[in-house]
Parts: sequence; structure tokens; C-alpha cells
Amino acid sequence: MSALFSPSNAKGSFAPVMGTLAALGLLIACLPVVLIVVMSFSGDHSLSFPPKSFSLQWYGSAGSVLWGDRSEGIMSAMSGLLTSFGVGLFTMLASVLVCIPLAYALVRGGGKAQRWVELLFTMPLVFPMVVLGVSYLLIVETLATTTGIELGYFRLIIPHITLALPLVLRNCISAMGGIHPELEEAAMSLGASPLRAACNVVVPLMKPGILAGFIFAFIISFNEFTVTFFMYTIDVRTLPIWMYSRTVSSLDPTTLALSTLIILLDVALIAWVDKIVGGKTSLF
Repeated sequence: MSALFSPSNAKGSFAPVMGTLAALGLLIACLPVVLIVVMSFSGDHSLSFPPKSFSLQWYGSAGSVLWGDRSEGIMSAMSGLLTSFGVGLFTMLASVLVCIPLAYALVRGGGKAQRWVELLFTMPLVFPMVVLGVSYLLIVETLATTTGIELGYFRLIIPHITLALPLVLRNCISAMGGIHPELEEAAMSLGASPLRAACNVVVPLMKPGILAGFIFAFIISFNEFTVTFFMYTIDVRTLPIWMYSRTVSSLDPTTLALSTLIILLDVALIAWVDKIVGGKTSLF
């Protein structure tokens, strides 16, 4: 009887089920991406699946939209791309600068505070994105009405930082958790101040977590749409907003080519994170 419930038998009986569930999960997750990539190479003038022919025409059209004569002005794709990069860079820098000292204080302080602060920073991920977008819209509109202050690009940067902080903080805490306090004590015993010991010993050892936080913050900011949809203005709009406005009336295959390029960027950055976490590269 015990042989029927041995780990080897359980593994053999559940292997087909686990394999089927894994294949189903991959299919559900990857099918939309595969469809976009395949359709971006369509040689047809109208979207139909499967494509009757294949061509790079939509990538040429995407290049023309970005760098051609139609790329002039604040309504252009290039303007949205530059805004996305600028907001993403500012978001990742601000998020990491906040999370490094916070992770240090939480790990070294210990106790219940760490759990509650982590929970507090995770709250934006629990809220519906629509609710978060409406909330930030009310805040900036109230601020503009009562004080006359227009936030400009910061109306996008602030909510993007809010969304990026949970992942950045978890990466920094994970990196900080593997650094033993005795390393700092050894540095201080040799004459280093607590601040210098933290900067010269702790921060370099946190490099994998810091760089992973950098990359995740940029990916979150660059791809964010829902909250950005409530916050963008005629003068401040990101590439996802431009792509949405391009497809409101009809699905333009040019946006599929741009989507494929964004997917390639995200995959490359995630692969880089995987190498960093695996200790195959460093921050600097």
C-alpha cells in the first residue's frame, strides 16, 4: 500500500497533469504575443489571420512613423517614445534611490515594521488600476485648481513611481537580506563610519538587486497604460497612449510592428535581469 503513495509513483502519476497544465498556461500567456509577432510580418494590406504573405512593410512603416516626415510635433510617435524613455529613466532612478535606504532600514531594523511597510508599499498593486488612475487625476486636478501648479511630466512620473516601488523594494530587500551585519562591523572596526561602511560595503553587495530594481522599474513605467490614460495631456503623452490613439478607429498594422519591437526590448531586459539574479553580471 505504501508503495502506491511513494514519491516516485506520485511523480509519475502527476507528470502528465502538470505537463498539460504547464502547456495550457504557456499557451494562454504566449498566444497573444505570438499572434502580434506573426501579424507584424504580414504582407497583406488588411489584417487577416493567418497572413497570406509575409513582408517587412509594416516595420518600414513604423520607421517612417518614428523618423519620417510624419514624426514632427508633440502628437508624433517619436515624441511619445522620448516621453516614455524620459519618464521611465526618471522613475527607475527615483524608485531605486528611495528603496536602497528603505531596504537597509527595514532589514537592519527587523521586527514587525518590515512586514507592515512592505504591505503598505504593495497596496498599489492590489488596487484596480482604474481606481488608482482616477485617484491621481483628482489629486493633480485639485492641485492645479487650488494652487495653479501644473505638474507637467511629473503627473506621469509620480504614479509610475508608485507602481514601480513594490517590485524595486522587494529586490532591494532580497539583496540586503543576504548581507551579514558582521561585514559592516568589520569595516567600522577598521575605522569606517557607519555611513561609509554602508556605502562602501553594503551598496556594492546589493548590486544585483539594485540593477534588477532599475530594470523592473523601467519596464513597468515604459509599458504602463491604464493609469497613464487618466494622467496624460495633449502635451505629455507616452508611446502606449500614442499607439492606443492610433488604433481607436481601426487596427493599424504599424502598431503591431511597434508592439513587436517593444516585446523584444522587454524580453531582452528580463533576460538581463535573469543573468543578474544568477550572478552572471554586475551593476557597473
